[in-house]
Amino acid sequence: MYKKILVPLDGSELAECVLPHVEAIVNGCGAAEIVFVRAVEAVSLPYGAIADGAGVITEDNATQIRKGIDATNESEAVDYLSQLAKRVELKGSEIKTEVLKGKIAESLAEYATQNDYDLVIIATHGRSGISRWVWGSVADRLLRSACVPVLMIRGPGCVLGI
Repeated sequence: MYKKILVPLDGSELAECVLPHVEAIVNGCGAAEIVFVRAVEAVSLPYGAIADGAGVITEDNATQIRKGIDATNESEAVDYLSQLAKRVELKGSEIKTEVLKGKIAESLAEYATQNDYDLVIIATHGRSGISRWVWGSVADRLLRSACVPVLMIRGPGCVLGI
């Protein structure tokens, strides 16, 4: 049933709590392709702010600073996914990695649909109320916008009613 599975990760321990679930689904369904993906959002720099070692951000140097930060973020995402793919063993499945650029939830939903994934497995903090409103929820936005099934895994330490 689930032959092609997308697993969004952000480098955190919370995000990686999905890995045992991915393994169980792979073993049960015989999924052929697992893609670990990380979406990287372009950095936004306010003029007049001080960038690490770059001095004050002006209209003239903002583009160059932004490109440098974005390149670093993308490189770190590639390295993280590469290391994770080496560390994880999913027998009978091909593990791939992908770094997406753009707004996180929207990029993930679009990528999942355009590439015919059967399932997306993502971790969630399980926030509600004001904390969810303040921090937002990539998992919730993905759930509401994706055209493929989304399995949300609650992270460890979930507290009832929060």
